[in-house]
Amino acid sequence: MQYDQSWMGYGFVGGIEAGVISALAGLLLFGVFHWLGRRNGWSFAPQVGWSFLVATILTAGGDLSDLFYFNYAPLQSLPLLKLKLAQVHDPDSIGLRVVCELLGVALGIYAGWVLCNSDWLRRAFRSK
Repeated sequence: MQYDQSWMGYGFVGGIEAGVISALAGLLLFGVFHWLGRRNGWSFAPQVGWSFLVATILTAGGDLSDLFYFNYAPLQSLPLLKLKLAQVHDPDSIGLRVVCELLGVALGIYAGWVLCNSDWLRRAFRSK
């Protein structure tokens, strides 16, 4: 799903912004899948796997499909290429943005895993 990227910066700044969005999505989705996993007896592997898959599809899916299209699709004409490039925000740094989005998803899921395994969470919600 491609979200509106017109407000984002260009180059490294746009990559960082996309990475932060992906990290937040990964963190929230890990929280959802951790909650589901605890109710259904899952280990951490399905929780992390499903969180990574869904967060990647939601946040990096559009850029990944554009990157794949520009590298492997046969471009029939120059006007078609110009039309496709006009639809992409910052086509010069699409690879950097994809890398930042994937790293952001991984860091968000890691942060969620750390928060779910930390001792302060158990102490805060322990009944006395």
